[in-house]
Amino acid sequence: MMKKFGFTINAKRAIDLDINDRSIARQVAARVPSWSLCIGCGGCSATCTAGALTDYNFRKLHLLARRGETSALRKQLNNCMLCGKCTLQCPRGVNTRGVIAALMELLPGE
Repeated sequence: MMKKFGFTINAKRAIDLDINDRSIARQVAARVPSWSLCIGCGGCSATCTAGALTDYNFRKLHLLARRGETSALRKQLNNCMLCGKCTLQCPRGVNTRGVIAALMELLPGE
């Protein structure tokens, strides 16, 4: 019997970028140009009060928006308290609060 080597993609987590609506990220970038400066350092997530109490993470939110995974994005947005700590912490000057507000406007709840 031959041993399998390497890895396989879990079908449940495979992302089909062709069917996802990735225009959300472009619309947010048009509204909040500083969003393109994000380097994913995690400074925003480290200071986030909501992140300490829930599974909220701005880096995850950023990734979900770029992938067009709107249902998971809505769940993440519901955890944000819009306190603005993340905006104050960002070393690149990303208006994270503006990004979240734009996403909330573009993705109304179901």
